[in-house]
Amino acid sequence: MSNTYKALSALLSYPTQEIKDAAAEIRRAIHDEKLTPAWALRQIDRLIDDFETLDLYELQERYVFLFDRTRSLSLYLFEHVHGESRDRGQAMVDLKTLYAQGGLEIGSNELPDFLPLFLEYLSTLPVEEARALLNEPLSVIAALKERIEKRNTPYTSVFRALEAIAGEAPSERELEDLRKAPDDDPHDLEGLDAAWEDQPVTFGPGDAGCPKVSQMLDRMNAGEAPGDIARTARS
Repeated sequence: MSNTYKALSALLSYPTQEIKDAAAEIRRAIHDEKLTPAWALRQIDRLIDDFETLDLYELQERYVFLFDRTRSLSLYLFEHVHGESRDRGQAMVDLKTLYAQGGLEIGSNELPDFLPLFLEYLSTLPVEEARALLNEPLSVIAALKERIEKRNTPYTSVFRALEAIAGEAPSERELEDLRKAPDDDPHDLEGLDAAWEDQPVTFGPGDAGCPKVSQMLDRMNAGEAPGDIARTARS
């Protein structure tokens, strides 16, 4: 079990007074567990500093501007792979089933591919199993990191930390395909309209979608437990 994933989940969630009040506890959880490299801890500290010192409205406004108004920074992982296609719907059903098998129940209005929710699930697993599953959507996380680095925001630190915790490099082929997607500007209303009309990114021939996602879901459909998934990912 890992408090680090739960703390990073909180930092990527919509800022609330409860999260703001828990900033010191979040900092302590990440530092005490030492799952995150020291250089990443220093960067995350700057984001936590903001939670402690900035006005809640300012935190919320920044969050909405980054993650809600900018589709290329969406925290819904499968949106970057399947867009709004039916494949995404089935992938989310399967992911929700995985959560349920692990004892994590989510509300009917919550989408299971939301990155903070995925991190919360990882927090319930043994460290190595969590790391193996983190590597499944690593290409999407790496693409998000590259896009958010251009915004000069301390939120970049969370994505850098996740890459470091994963301990592996993302698939360069998958990352190159993701880089082809438009990185929209929330100030450009016409560009935003065009981005929402774009086709979803696909990796490889046909409509197979992301191999990493497909492999994870194939293993789930075969009835493998989370530990089996981790062992397959490491093999």
